[in-house]
Amino acid sequence: MWHGPGFEFIRVIYFTMNWILIIEIIYAVILGLVCLRIIYDTNSVVKTLAYLIIALVVPVAGILFYFSVGINYRKRKIYSKKIVRDGALRKQLESQILIRTNENLKKYSDRISYSDGLVKLLVQDSLSPLTNGNRIKILLNGEEKFPELLAALKEARHHIHIQYYIYENDTIGNTIKDLLIEKARQGIKVRFIYDDFGSSTVRGKLVNELRSAGVEAYPFNRIYLLLLANRLNYRNHRRIVIIDGQTAFTGGINVSDRYLNTEKQPRYWRDTHVRVDGPGCQYLQYLFLCDWNFSSGQQVEPNLNYFNTVHQDSDAFVQIAASGPDSPTATIMLSYLKAIAIARESIMITTPYFIPGDSILDALRIAAMSGVSVSLLVPGTSDSWWVNMAARSYYSDLLKAGVKIYLYRKGFVHAKTMVVDSHLSIIGTANMDYRSFDLNFEVNAILYDEACTTTLRKAFETDVANSEKIELQQWEKRKLYKQLSERIARLLSPLM
Repeated sequence: MWHGPGFEFIRVIYFTMNWILIIEIIYAVILGLVCLRIIYDTNSVVKTLAYLIIALVVPVAGILFYFSVGINYRKRKIYSKKIVRDGALRKQLESQILIRTNENLKKYSDRISYSDGLVKLLVQDSLSPLTNGNRIKILLNGEEKFPELLAALKEARHHIHIQYYIYENDTIGNTIKDLLIEKARQGIKVRFIYDDFGSSTVRGKLVNELRSAGVEAYPFNRIYLLLLANRLNYRNHRRIVIIDGQTAFTGGINVSDRYLNTEKQPRYWRDTHVRVDGPGCQYLQYLFLCDWNFSSGQQVEPNLNYFNTVHQDSDAFVQIAASGPDSPTATIMLSYLKAIAIARESIMITTPYFIPGDSILDALRIAAMSGVSVSLLVPGTSDSWWVNMAARSYYSDLLKAGVKIYLYRKGFVHAKTMVVDSHLSIIGTANMDYRSFDLNFEVNAILYDEACTTTLRKAFETDVANSEKIELQQWEKRKLYKQLSERIARLLSPLM
């Protein structure tokens, strides 16, 4: 038998190689099982391929990445938005929604027939009613939104429901906090939902102050281990405020000083919000209560105090599109597709993050090639270089189809709006990207009103005046390495 240092060295190498082989076999089995899960669990072919590439190309980290952000919460139905437990009552409410919407479609066919396909889509998909008797006010930037919001909060008499993706512990955040505390001490019910990721700066002192004063405050989808949280990918991106069931606010503007555009702010923020008074508040109230019950663990059910909304002297039509991991379909993406399809003259889109996917991309190209004037306004400089690169990979296809693309240069455009012809406009929280379509909880207000459309059209034209238009010939002369990096970013864009 062999003995000595040489033999011991060979024996160590032999056992080491055996262990490496065993580890490789175990890893190969795990990788195979993960790939099977990705194929089974991911509905989108593009996302499936992206996750498979990450898992196969990046050892270990690729698998951890998938389990951190790739679990299909919609398919697994972890969230539930059923706030009506009584089956008979639910059927009664559903019947009332259908009856009311059909009545409005018939009574106001001259005003709504243009968009009746979109109306019916949202009723069929998510029982979102078409409401009339609304008064609508478009709010441009924080300079218009926050004074309007503070004035409405001061008038609250019964309840305030407030929900934000980003709520910061700064001047405007504390101003609103102080007002909420004042109203709670007056005996008004105040419920506050904040996203635990987006509003991380308020978790401690600010939230504790609210709770000490009687405000009920809960994080949405609490994050315990930030770096390992598989819930990190499924955030509540909604901004909803409902006051007494009569007044509601929604749109792109979070609670942060950056939206006020004062001299102290280093960058100009361009954004859009909307105030709705009237029955259009009801579905937003419903969404808030769904999110509230999930966040708080309570079971608040609808009653007249929350849904007894008075019709206004104005007669604007409002419908709400909402989707997230609690909805069986990508409602917001479907509503965008339908809105693009019904356009006859023009489409004006503003979005800070543009990763549309093939469906939206093809719809915009078809519209442009069919003679519709399609304009897209995006940031000249994004706050995410990776998303910016992925977005730029779509521009050539759009430009070739005749879409006009503008890069906003005055500051950062954060608005999420769409204007279709003179009849239809959309304001909300949803970006035109995979994350808003599939991963986040989002909400859009769809406005069937010519006055609102005119206001948003003028705002778009003002923004275009502060933008640079991309020309196809110049765009295609970009350096090859830039085009390649954008294509790589596009390949991985479903994971962003």
